[in-house]
Formats: sequence, C-alpha cells, structure tokens
Amino acid sequence: MTVVTRPIEPRDLADIQAELHTHWHSTEIWSLGRLHHADRLPGFVAEVNGAFAGLVTVNMDAGAWQCEVITLSSRSVVRGIGTALLDAAESHARTAGCRRIYLTTTNDNCHAIRFYQRRGWRFAALHKGIVDRVRELVPDLPLLGHDGIQVRDEIEFERWFIDDAPVR
Repeated sequence: MTVVTRPIEPRDLADIQAELHTHWHSTEIWSLGRLHHADRLPGFVAEVNGAFAGLVTVNMDAGAWQCEVITLSSRSVVRGIGTALLDAAESHARTAGCRRIYLTTTNDNCHAIRFYQRRGWRFAALHKGIVDRVRELVPDLPLLGHDGIQVRDEIEFERWFIDDAPVR
C-alpha cells in the first residue's frame, strides 16, 4: 500500500474534525500555553488507496523563521503514515524558509517520544507544569493520559535546517 500526502483542502474538513476529536477530543489544541484551532490550520493529509489515513497541521510563528507542528496523527495501522506526514511538514517548513521546525508532546505520550527520536528529532526543552496551567483555563483536560501517567508537562522536540537540509 502506498501512502500519499497532499495539502489540506476544504473537502477534508469533516475528516480533519473527526481525526482531531478522536485523538484530542476537540479541534482546539493547546501547545506551549497557546490555543490553536487545528481544523483551521494549514497542513497535510495522508491517503491510502484514496481514503483519509492521517493528518498533520502546522503553524508558522511570527517572523516565519520557525514552524510548529501542532497535530500529527493517523487513523490507520498502515506503517509509514506518520513518517510521511512528518516529512511533508518538514518539507513545507524548509520551502517556507524556516530555519527551525518544532513540536511538543505531553509527558505521558511515550509512543510519540520514541517516534520523534527515531526520526532524528532532538529534545529542545521540558516545559514543566505547563499542562497544569492550561488546565486552570480548561478544567476538563484529563489528569491521566497514556498508561495512567499524570499529564503535567510538555516535551519540546526540534529540527534545525542548515543549507536547506535537516541537522541531525
């Protein structure tokens, strides 16, 4: 099976909203204490045999020197979807002239932490207690996440681009 990625189009809205609700229970995503309406962000979808299989959304920071991956998910067990989407986000950032691309995941998401490290992303920062602070604004954020781990922190990963190539 071949994974195809393409830019998000208006016809993808229902699939995007369903994907966001499945993985984040909302289209509103918090990252580094900032609220993002992920269903309104640019990004890419993955398709397998013409069917929606995954999503990555990105946000260009002010000044456009860096780009943040806001969401990355797949609804299929087909291998390679997450990697194809992450590659699409990196290519988008390089094409847009970004020098750095970054993302966060919560401290409980061990699967994502392994995934990013295996793809050459580096630890950039630990934002201790940031989810606790967001929870004060959004009290219905769950206290427990994957494997019963208390969700409190965000771990930031990054890739830098030098001469249009990722730095590993």
